[in-house]
Parts: sequence; C-alpha cells; structure tokens
Amino acid sequence: MNTIQKLIPSLMLTLLLGSVQAADVSTPQEAAHVLNRLGYGPRPGDIERVSQSGVDRYIEQQLNPQSLIIPDTLQQKLTTLHVADLSAGDALNRYHKILKNTQDESEDAKKNRREMIGLIFQETAEKRVWRAIESPRQLEEVMVEFWFNHFNVFNGKGLDRALIASYERDAIRPFVFGNFRDLLGATAKHPAMLFYLDNWLSTSADFRPRTRRGKPEQQAKANGLNENYARELMELHTLGVDGGYSQHDVTELARILTGWTFDPRIAGDGHANFIFDPERHDNGIKQWLGKTVSPNGKSEGEFALDILALHPATAHHISYQLAQFFVQDQPPEALVKKLSQRFLETRGDIRLVLKTLFSSPEFRDPKNFGVKYKTPYQFVISAIRASDLEVKNVRPLLGSMSQLGMPLYGSQTPDGYKNTEQAWLNPDALSRRINFSTALATGHLPLNQSVDAGDKMGARQIVKQADNNDRHVVMDTLNVNQLLGTLGPLISENTRTLINGSPESLRASLILGSPDFMQH
Repeated sequence: MNTIQKLIPSLMLTLLLGSVQAADVSTPQEAAHVLNRLGYGPRPGDIERVSQSGVDRYIEQQLNPQSLIIPDTLQQKLTTLHVADLSAGDALNRYHKILKNTQDESEDAKKNRREMIGLIFQETAEKRVWRAIESPRQLEEVMVEFWFNHFNVFNGKGLDRALIASYERDAIRPFVFGNFRDLLGATAKHPAMLFYLDNWLSTSADFRPRTRRGKPEQQAKANGLNENYARELMELHTLGVDGGYSQHDVTELARILTGWTFDPRIAGDGHANFIFDPERHDNGIKQWLGKTVSPNGKSEGEFALDILALHPATAHHISYQLAQFFVQDQPPEALVKKLSQRFLETRGDIRLVLKTLFSSPEFRDPKNFGVKYKTPYQFVISAIRASDLEVKNVRPLLGSMSQLGMPLYGSQTPDGYKNTEQAWLNPDALSRRINFSTALATGHLPLNQSVDAGDKMGARQIVKQADNNDRHVVMDTLNVNQLLGTLGPLISENTRTLINGSPESLRASLILGSPDFMQH
C-alpha cells in the first residue's frame, strides 16, 4: 500500500515506421503507461488506439511530432491570442506604456493597467493549457513543461511579466527535442532570463556608466558583479549541485558573463533581444573550472556555454532529471549512466537521449507503471482530457492550479517546480484535489463560458474567482461509464468496486479523486 492509499479509503510516419504488424500490438496497460508519461493521459479511445498500433509507433510519433496535425479547432483558438504572439520588444513596449501611466491614479486607469498586465499572462497561459489539453503532440507539451521548469523564470518579477510569452515561445519551445547547447544558449540570451537572474546589470568592478546630457544612462547602472545567473547556470542548468565546481568558479563565470545584457528601452520594433556590451565586460584573465580564459569579449561566454553543455557532470545531471521525470522519483543509477553516455555520444541530442530512455527496460518495466505522483498541473490537465470536456474558459483551471500550490509560471525560485511525490503529497493538498475533482465531476466549473478579451484577469483575480466556482451548476455532470472506459486499466478493480458501491452522484468524483488517477 503506497503513501496516497494510506491517506484516503500520417504519411511521413507511415513511411518511417512501415505497416503495423500483429506483433506490434501492445497491452492496454502499456498503452496507458505511455499515454500517461509521454503526455497528459488518455482521452476517449486513446488507450485502444495506441494498444492496436503499438507503443513503439506512438513513441516514434511523439518524438517526431511534425507530422501530427494540429486540429483546426485548436489552431483557431491559438490564432486569436494576439498578445501572446508579441515579440519581446513589442511586449516590453506595451508594458512600459502601462508603467508610464502610473501617475494617473484614477480607478479607470488602475483597472486598465491591471487588465493589460493580466492579458499578457492570461493569453500565454491559455496557449499553454489549450495545447496541453488538445494537441496530439503530447510529448512536445510535456517537454515544454519539463524544460521551462529546468530553466525557470518567474512571471511575477518586473519585466518578466511582459516577457514570459516570448521566453516560452522563442527560448524553450523550438529546442525541446533539439541540441542541449542550443537550448542552453537560447535561455542564456533571452531578456527574461537575463532580467530574472540579474545578469543584465552585472558589470566589471571598474565599469562606469556613460552619461548623456549630463545624466547617467537609465539602463547602464553600475551595480558591479552579480553572481546570480552564473551560480544557477552551473548548479541548476548544467553541472548540478555536486558538479565539482567551487565558489571561485562561480565568481569567475560571473566575470566571464559580464556584458551579457539587453536594453529594455529598445521596444516597438521587435528587437529587444540579447546584446553584448563590451564596456560592461570584465576584460581580465579568468581561471575557471581549471581552465585559463583569456580576454575575448562575448566569445568568453560562448566558450563557457560550450564547456558546460558537454561536461560529464551536465550529462549526468540532465539524465537524472529526465529519468526522475519519466520513470520514478529515485531513478536507477544504471539508467542514469546509460542516458549520460548517450548524451555525451550524441553531443547533447535531446531527442536521441529520450529515445534511449523510452526504449529502456526501466521505462518499460510494469513495476514502474503508475508510480509517479502527478503534479497539480498534470493532475488538472489529465482530468480535463479524461473528461473529454470542451474548454472555452481556462480561468477556473488556472485558479485551481494556484489553489493546489502550482500557479502556472509562478515558481519564484530558479529551480522551478518539483515533480516528486514528496513535493506534492500532503493532507491539505490532497483535500484540495478532491474538491477540484468534485467540482469538475458535478459541473460546477464554468469551463464552457467564453471570456471576452476585455474581461481577462490577472493571476490574483483568477485565484479569487476559483474560490467561488462551486456555487452554481453550470455544466453537465460527467458520465461515469465513459470516464471509466477512457481510463481503462488505469483504474484498478479495487477502486472500481469502491466506486460501484457508492452513490451515483459521487462516482465520477471518486474516480478523479482516487489514488489510481492521482498517479501516473
């Protein structure tokens, strides 16, 4: 009995894969496993479909998602979200205009500022949630979640409120199956990361701001050396906390990265991107990770990223995190070693490392089926997919994630959200999950009510609205038989017996609130 049970009683792919042979057929349990781990759980018919075509075919499709067509209904939703498509520069331009109007303290002005800032967050969140629910490219969405947490930035910090959409779209999403060095470089140079971990203000000790018309430059503040990004770059993004570096290496890497910045005043033309400022750079010789780094401007930082991306400690750190995310909270060291070797052999090819992971005996072992405890994000998204509900309004879902302790883009610390049972399983959080399950199953969440662009909310208001979601029945209650049919072997016989012996009105709630469903 595990911990939770103690707490509650297309053409290209056809050519690539060839025709499906009888031997390719997989068990429903295997199909359910890959649907849960490579995605956010099954929708109606998914288990049967993947079982018949085989899990190997499904895995290959998910690793090569370009041939999986985005449904028109989803594409139409995404194309209406214009604010989330703004470039970093244009988003900052709008944000600065809002801040410039702060001298107007009228209630209308305050309301307009809240709505504009809320709109940036809302549309970015809507795109993420709608894709997670409806996109056939499930592994792509899972990897966006994984890498965003790995390279976390906090939506609530200053300029990052305006930059979060661009960061996910431009620095994370294009690289989730690519080369780790490219992903590392994209995050290192994006204004959202430079601002979040303060590298945009890091300068050499002797830097003095230029003056213009007798006044110091607004952006060129003489803050001196800042080690925040250098520390997290090694501790979280690459080598890991036990990666063999010292405090001296942190300081030297920070010196190497001086001058890596951006100009927040460049706005309106879509080019508020990374710049290297040689006047802010420390041109001294650095001794870093046992290497002498001679003065070479921006190339010093590129050299450091090259070294970090292919360091054996990085290979181990990334491999451990992938194995923990996809297999179990304490992944077998043999699997981590195998993935580390593959990482180094392929020079950080993420797709090939994942392919090795998904073909490993550890991933395929039935003992590892259903042993991962869902994060609040995974729990909410998988519940909507299993329920097969059309979502026109994601605000109740965002509010529920916040109530469950995982507001989207809301991790304040650089290490992002954890994905382990220890991080999320406790009596209070469990009670909140059951409340969400009940509200969803009994039709109390207004997911079918469209939201006008002028009625968008900020994150705080979303949470407040979620507190009142259970006052009225606004949707049909969930069909118990359909829900059980969708989840198939994911719901055990013991749980089915318990559900069948309960009042009809509680059965769907018990399914979504069961230990079986909360694990994957």
